Amino acid sequence: MAQHSSTADSHDSHSASHGSVKSYIIGFALCIVLTLMSFGVVMGDVLTGFAAASALIALCVLQLVVQLVFFLHMGTSPEQRENLSSFLFTLLIIAIIVGGSAWVLHNMNANMMVM
Repeated sequence: MAQHSSTADSHDSHSASHGSVKSYIIGFALCIVLTLMSFGVVMGDVLTGFAAASALIALCVLQLVVQLVFFLHMGTSPEQRENLSSFLFTLLIIAIIVGGSAWVLHNMNANMMVM
């Protein structure tokens, strides 16, 4: 029985950093609204060209932030810092790989001999 209570205490301490039903519903509602706004930009011909692409990118980034905060619980609180630092490190590695690949491909294209 003592083992069960320590497991329950451990579970309770981990559940403290998880979101409530209210926060999940707010996050879900925000995601639905942002998705409908993106759909409206594309299907409603509200914006065209560069303005439409810019709006879609902005809505995409907003939805990413909503999902990170409300569903993945990314934040600056002490119990969430480890997850946040791991996520930021992952973004750094992806940026290095994608940026390095683009740089290599650009240099290869620029230095090819023209026949």
